[in-house]
Formats: sequence, structure tokens, C-alpha cells
Amino acid sequence: MTSDRNSLHRARAAWRWRGQQRPDFAVAPGAGQESVWDYPRPPAYVPDSRPIEIYAGDRLLARTERSMRVLETGSPPTFYLPPEAVDMAQLQPSDRRTFCEWKGRAEYFHVTDSAGRRLDNALWRYPDAFDDAAAIAGWFACYPSQLRCFVDGEAVRAQAGGYYGGWITAELVGPFKGEPGTGHW
Repeated sequence: MTSDRNSLHRARAAWRWRGQQRPDFAVAPGAGQESVWDYPRPPAYVPDSRPIEIYAGDRLLARTERSMRVLETGSPPTFYLPPEAVDMAQLQPSDRRTFCEWKGRAEYFHVTDSAGRRLDNALWRYPDAFDDAAAIAGWFACYPSQLRCFVDGEAVRAQAGGYYGGWITAELVGPFKGEPGTGHW
């Protein structure tokens, strides 16, 4: 148990940028924009009432006006939706599990799109989230690289890199973690 706590502490301490000061390489936000370099670490959990829609191909998978944006230094926000917003009948549990030093253990789900293609590990949730992340315990997030996601009608661009699930919209400036050359962040 002490080893687990030490590993967790080392992982949390490894981040140089924590939102207190924007690095020189960060893009300065314009009017109505946010810099992901102003987001804190540990992450902030911020309620959002804009309409959110997620599609698997042409099939509606989720819709809500009650989401949670997770704001974490260097990453576009990841939107989490309450379970009642997701069509659970479309989800198939996956064996994949990952671990986040701030949120805990994640479990994943496959979904089949409207063309009949299975999209592996397209959604995830933290069933027993740590500390402040308890605000999203049991809520679902998804990869906009696999699903069509919209924030207030705006199509979302996926965060680069394949691992992170950030949602890029016009209101954000980076550069964003996951892009080439960002592995040291």
C-alpha cells in the first residue's frame, strides 16, 4: 500500500506545468477564448449547461444539457455526461482498464455505429473516482476521434495522440498535450 501511495505521489509530482503560470510557448487567448495552459493541476471539475450530443455514426448515443468539463493543464476539456444521458443499450463492456493519477481506475466500453462497425473502447468512466474527481464518478466520457461529438451545435475536433479524450472547440487555444513533440509535458 505504501508503494502504491509513493507511485501515486511521484506521478502527481512529475508535472511541471500546473496552470499557475502560462508557459512562453502557449498561445495567448483572444476574446472569448480559453488557454488550456491556464487550467489547473490537479484538474478542475466544472459543470456545463450547453447542449452536448454524441453520435455513433448517425445513431444518437447521448444527449444532455448537464455535463461536467474536466479542465486539466495542457489538455482540451474532456466532457463527462451523466449515465442517464447515455443510451446504455448501445454500450458493450470492454476488458480495457487504465489508471489516472488524479481520477483513479477507468473502465471502457465499445459501441457499434450506425453502419454496424464496432468502435473499440470509445467510452470510459471512473466508477470509483478519487478525491475531487468524485464529481464525475460513474459519468461517461468518450473519444471524439471515434464518435461525432457536438458542444452547443459545434462539431468537436479530437485531441491528438490517441490516448487523451479532450474535446477541441473554437473557444480553446493550445498547444495541446498529445500533439507531436509534447511527450515531455
